Amino acid sequence: METQEPRVGEWRLVGLDVGSTTSSLLVASARLIRNCVTGRNELGEVAILFRPAPVFTPFNKDELAIEQLARQLDDWLAAAGLNPQTVTSGGALVTGLAARATNAAAVRRMVRDRFPQSVVARADDPCLESWLAFMGNSLALSRAEPTRPFINLDIGGGTTNIALGRDGEVGRCGCYYVGARHVQVEPGTYRIRSLSPFAKTMLSDLRISAQPGDELTDGDLRAILEFYVGLLEAVVVGRCRNDESSTASQHTQVEFVLPADAVVGNGDRRGVVTLSGGVGELAYRCAQGLPLPDTTSFGDLGIDLARRLCESPVLSRDLRSHVPAGLGRATVHGLTVHSTEVSGATLYLPRPELLPLADLPILGSLDGDTTDADLCALLDVAARCSAGVCLRVRLPNDAATSVRALGTRLAVALERFDFPASKPLVLLAEGNIGKSLGHYATRWGQAATSLIVLDEMPARIAHLATIGAPHEQLVPVSLYGLAAQLDERTVDTT
Repeated sequence: METQEPRVGEWRLVGLDVGSTTSSLLVASARLIRNCVTGRNELGEVAILFRPAPVFTPFNKDELAIEQLARQLDDWLAAAGLNPQTVTSGGALVTGLAARATNAAAVRRMVRDRFPQSVVARADDPCLESWLAFMGNSLALSRAEPTRPFINLDIGGGTTNIALGRDGEVGRCGCYYVGARHVQVEPGTYRIRSLSPFAKTMLSDLRISAQPGDELTDGDLRAILEFYVGLLEAVVVGRCRNDESSTASQHTQVEFVLPADAVVGNGDRRGVVTLSGGVGELAYRCAQGLPLPDTTSFGDLGIDLARRLCESPVLSRDLRSHVPAGLGRATVHGLTVHSTEVSGATLYLPRPELLPLADLPILGSLDGDTTDADLCALLDVAARCSAGVCLRVRLPNDAATSVRALGTRLAVALERFDFPASKPLVLLAEGNIGKSLGHYATRWGQAATSLIVLDEMPARIAHLATIGAPHEQLVPVSLYGLAAQLDERTVDTT
């Protein structure tokens, strides 16, 4: 396919999801819009340009087949007519059991080699995956009913990633090793081909003696499905913390803590459960009476798990009334469209050549109450980070006096501490204060620093950031290494 260059004002986005069972790519275009509710810049008018069918993730025993995966990615890019240099933002994730492969980090290098300017690539970032799946699957439903909590379960081959959100804002995340491919079988049969370490633990605790080469009995299959569905039900209704068994505990990667006001119950404000991922998509097909593939067609228990989900009064209750858009492609859709935040237009960026900057740690926060000792402690740690760091800036308001006071204190601290002029220091400010804060902190450009201030950044709790190259006088930012509780203002009342 002939290479298609983006039009004026168009952002090119790309997402790659390397999962336990399948790998998916999505290429999209978007335009910059101003959100009338939040007032922030964001990407809108999204159009899907290329969405090939998923392929089975290639493995060589316990390792990813990197060369084969690289050829597949190059074939996709050629078929899409995509010039990697025109890609503005996006992401790549290695998820589920694929993220546990010993060479999973090689996927990151593979992606960075092709998209050096813009794309964030991560392996085994379960809370980010949970967040992205919610955004790719349940965002529209959540915004349509802003008073109700939505709980999305992204059920794939290796993990179930859980996220709770209200009015499109995710507040809690979690991840459990519940998925279709922990028990792999010969397609068309229940003869075991392989067991993951988590499956071995589960079978032992369930007193199931079957090993690779053995056939699962009806009782074995029923017990496995009951364990998986029972664990997910307990998580969704907030019981898992109190009565989890040792087996359930060993299947927990990141614990999901349900807020008391989101407990599934009755009434218009009760929690809504949505599903995504390959197993989730099969469950919606089953609930709608559509035909499913033949027995164990994919060589795992995904079809049986989907049917069992439809029998659960807790997990199936909303399968017909709330059907999301993302389903099996929720994560890759979230990666492509929602992995990037866009800075405000009043950013402070005197040296654009400093960008892009990848994998910067977000050390902490500054606000009007930050003491001089705490400020110096943060700068001390920042000075030790070779590639630069980020600090969040939170002011109770955007009043000029508050901005001037913090900026002046920061200028004094940078001078007193003799902060290295070559070290990028990126401030992620929530308010529309980029230029003014940057000017005060550098004494109106007189101080020799590599300071960058990006404003109108969300308050999402994250540990790392990738700062992209400027595009249309704005800067794309990807936040990852997300915490299980993304909103610090959410109070845990359980």
